[in-house]
Amino acid sequence: MEVMTRWRTPGRFSVNRFSKPPIIYRRKQCQVFILRTSCSLMCVYVLGGVIFLLGVGLCVFNLRKASTGNAGATAMLVIWTHPFGHIRKLPDCEARYGVSGCTLTDDRHAYPSADAVIFHHREISTNVSMLPLDPRPRDQKWIWMNFESPSHTRNLKRFEGMFNLTMSYRADSDIFLPYGYLVSRHSSHGHPLHVPSSPHPRPCLLAWVISNWAESQARVAFYRQLSRYVRVDVFGSAGLALPGHSLVRTVARYQFYLALENSQHTDYITEKVWNALRAGAIPIVLGPTRENYERFLPAESFIHVDDFASVHSLARYLRLLWRSPAHLERHLSWRRSYSMHQPAFWAEHFCTVCHAVMKARGRTSTVEGLARWFQS
Repeated sequence: MEVMTRWRTPGRFSVNRFSKPPIIYRRKQCQVFILRTSCSLMCVYVLGGVIFLLGVGLCVFNLRKASTGNAGATAMLVIWTHPFGHIRKLPDCEARYGVSGCTLTDDRHAYPSADAVIFHHREISTNVSMLPLDPRPRDQKWIWMNFESPSHTRNLKRFEGMFNLTMSYRADSDIFLPYGYLVSRHSSHGHPLHVPSSPHPRPCLLAWVISNWAESQARVAFYRQLSRYVRVDVFGSAGLALPGHSLVRTVARYQFYLALENSQHTDYITEKVWNALRAGAIPIVLGPTRENYERFLPAESFIHVDDFASVHSLARYLRLLWRSPAHLERHLSWRRSYSMHQPAFWAEHFCTVCHAVMKARGRTSTVEGLARWFQS
């Protein structure tokens, strides 16, 4: 039995996931696919039957294979500021990700000889004087890096025409690395997803972990409505303390998890979803459109708030699933085909940039319309 209802937030339109055929596309130089698909039409025919198999991944640089395509290439990168001021040991890209030829340093004295400089937006957004005062060496690339949403990204217009490459969670960045992605279950590049032997409901219904509580946020308004109909256990600085400070271990006791973004923007799908999947919970998402989520995830792997005519309808559906293993299986069976990977902040990001700089050697362009693009 298929349940399909809708809930529209103001100014937005829900997407009927049963109405469109799958669209498969590949960005240039991708080694894996982004898929945008409808669950009822997604299938691969195999001898003897039909297997629901989604070769979902993302157009990210496959770091563990990167060295084979860049034999002899080298690049020196200067990390101009450590993100959010947290100084971390810089990674050995070859030992950790198989990317040879990378030299990473946070020593600004290396600026004149650097092939590229990485600028994390938060640190330079309010203080342009933090940028290098010396002239930029010829062919050196300046890279703008940001993993915050547009709602929390200030003063973009100050940097028009200043950078050569962008790096973010957006799929149309020059250097793209999302908060997480799926790979084949047989791949060594991923964390196995727990698949229950039988889809019996977990002991607890619904959890939410939140640290940044603001009454003006859409997610807080949604929570207040939902909590009228079902119990929501809230953890974090705005709720109960996480037992053992382990989010994944705590959420693993729950059947559903509120993966509600602090703001709604294109491709802004953060660790909230991936932590839920790692814990084996079904994420209930509030963020970009369902169609946007389906570029990253199988249609039945999550429940989108826009699929329901009201919050009350969503609450009734959650209770139905919790009481019915047969219905619950619909949201869990996809996990047999996948593992997931969550990039390590910020080691994997720096090595991904290094790989990209080596591939782009000899090609230099300027990012125009940075604010217009990122806020779109």
